[in-house]
Amino acid sequence: MKKSKFIDFFALNGSMFSMLILVILVGIGQYMGDKFLPLYLMAVGGSAITVGILGGMQNFLGAIYSFPGGYLSDKIGYKKSLIVFTLMSIAGYLLVIIFPSWQYVLIGAIFFIAWSAIAMPAIMSLISDAVPKNKRVMGVSMHSLFRRIPMALGPLIGGILIGIYGLTNGVRLSFIIAIGFAIVAIFLFNVLIKDEGKKDEPVRMRSMIKNLASKNLRTLLISDILVRFCEQIPYAFVVVWVVEKNGLSAFQFGILTTIEMVTAMIIYVPVAYLADKHTKKPFVVITFAFFTLFPLVLLFSRSFEFLALAFIIRGLKEFGEPTRKSLIMDFSPEGQKAGTFGAYYLVRDGIVSVMAFLGAFLWIVSPSANFLTAFAFGLIGTVLFWIFGRSVPNNQIAGKELS
Repeated sequence: MKKSKFIDFFALNGSMFSMLILVILVGIGQYMGDKFLPLYLMAVGGSAITVGILGGMQNFLGAIYSFPGGYLSDKIGYKKSLIVFTLMSIAGYLLVIIFPSWQYVLIGAIFFIAWSAIAMPAIMSLISDAVPKNKRVMGVSMHSLFRRIPMALGPLIGGILIGIYGLTNGVRLSFIIAIGFAIVAIFLFNVLIKDEGKKDEPVRMRSMIKNLASKNLRTLLISDILVRFCEQIPYAFVVVWVVEKNGLSAFQFGILTTIEMVTAMIIYVPVAYLADKHTKKPFVVITFAFFTLFPLVLLFSRSFEFLALAFIIRGLKEFGEPTRKSLIMDFSPEGQKAGTFGAYYLVRDGIVSVMAFLGAFLWIVSPSANFLTAFAFGLIGTVLFWIFGRSVPNNQIAGKELS
């Protein structure tokens, strides 16, 4: 495959390339220390309660940050907003490095713990602007694929640093390295990005929410919420089911997680190619179906072999995830794509984060009650989108309501 054809196939122009570098460098920096923050909190005087606060912050900020992230991206452009979000992370890292106490760890975490959430709308807006519409799913898939590189490398590097320098010094050193990565990422992003993303029309928060009321986005959002109920109700108890209820080791659970991750990474490119060539709705329906099947298959999986099958299905839930994100951008008005994307995630994750507590009560009743309730929500959401969901043809002008 010639270089130009390779670049066109994978939608890797200058803007996309710079965004992927930013995602990898900032992500590695974040995950080097992020995964070990609970241990660091305890080491600098925190308690189990502070660890719980940290976990609650991660979920809460992940839900609400996408909205201001989308608003700022539409207001000043995705280039400037991504630089601002990365500078925020640097500020948070500095607080942790300079002040080794649990209070400043929690304050610093506000600035860096949810970088992916606050940056996601700007990244989706960049992809929408930087690649042709018929390559949009491939662009989103490249982001989904490359963002898993720091998820794998970050904790590995962080663990090595802790092994050499000890817990407190290792975590602080990881954040020093993270600052260096972030500075390099900002420089390269600023040089390579082609479009400032400036907006001529005023950006209003009310219109960001109002866009969700359009028929197509509303149907996708409601279906997505129901399917995320299916995901989150059993989410925290999957490891309990595997290790405690079925007697597998933590190492075996790690292998199952790796199987899930590898499955997801394998399918991104071929599915993106097909989704860009054909209508997107079937791919979203299929990914919703895999979300739905996972808790049902998990319920009847008692051996490592059957659990491996369940985790392959869990990995296959990424089958149409980039397609779903691309569809949100297709349904969003021009000039308001990042804001609408952020509003979508604010509503979805805000509702789902509350509903996820239901999983604990269902688990107390029985694992079967937990898994079957999750399956029921997923089935309803999948059927709803199957019947009422729509796609935007490649020649459709984004932002116009389909009849």
